[in-house]
Amino acid sequence: MSDRKRKASGSEEPACILCGRADADPVICGRTFDQSGIRVHEFCLMFAHIDFEERPTQQGTVCLPLAAIRSKVKQANQKQCCVCGERGAATTCVESSCERSFHLPCAVDGECVTQFYGQFRSFCWEHRPQQAIQEAPPEDTNCLICMETVGDRLSYHTLVCPACTHAWFHRGCIQQHATNAGFLCFQCPSCRDKFQFLMEMFTMGIQIPARRPSWEDNGAYAALLQRHQRCDASTCSYPGGREQAEEEGPWQLILCSSCAAEGTHRQCSYLSNTTNSWECDSCAGLGTGKRQSTTCHWSTA
Repeated sequence: MSDRKRKASGSEEPACILCGRADADPVICGRTFDQSGIRVHEFCLMFAHIDFEERPTQQGTVCLPLAAIRSKVKQANQKQCCVCGERGAATTCVESSCERSFHLPCAVDGECVTQFYGQFRSFCWEHRPQQAIQEAPPEDTNCLICMETVGDRLSYHTLVCPACTHAWFHRGCIQQHATNAGFLCFQCPSCRDKFQFLMEMFTMGIQIPARRPSWEDNGAYAALLQRHQRCDASTCSYPGGREQAEEEGPWQLILCSSCAAEGTHRQCSYLSNTTNSWECDSCAGLGTGKRQSTTCHWSTA
């Protein structure tokens, strides 16, 4: 029994009853459910075409159809995985004339395709869908994500954008991109096509989670959403200080129209009340910023 594909014999961690893996990638196998001594992966259930209900139970938030699972396990134990050679293969090729089955975590190793949408169809290496493009990538073509070469021939492990047809990716790289971007932000990194690219990647077996992008989870980019709120004029004359401003008038804060990373009170840069566009020295060139040269005196009474 392969430790890489199946659980180690000495492992104390329970394994999924459908794939036999205790250490499966959650991107490929989904969430892990436990009920009545049975552990099973979310996507192992779905590719075995076993319906389950998401509702609170005494043991979790999912009600597992235990009888259906046990029945499927009994059937799967009669089938040998076409990839690792072990029994218990519950994922079957959708081609009616094909008898190949495999464990869900073995799919990539066996160059099989599992479609994580719709009817959750699965295909063996022989019957898997192919991209329409017939030309191999030019020599020295790099993956746009990892910037390593993708090779000079068509392969299961390389994919191309169907919209621009020149953006190539390693399958593993585009899967990682989909995992990070989520459904809402997943698009071709080159041409930015969304719909055609997304549907093609779905068809080719890329798992695209229905959630917001991972970079929003920890607020790592929250600072980019904050508006600059400080007067950066060489001399700030506002009595309230550089960090304060008024909504209109001479003490309204105007941001650089190019970078928005610097600001000035109108009065501090001698801007008239009708001037709405201003550039900092860094963007306009030192001493050539879009600042009115006329000295306008404001009444603060």
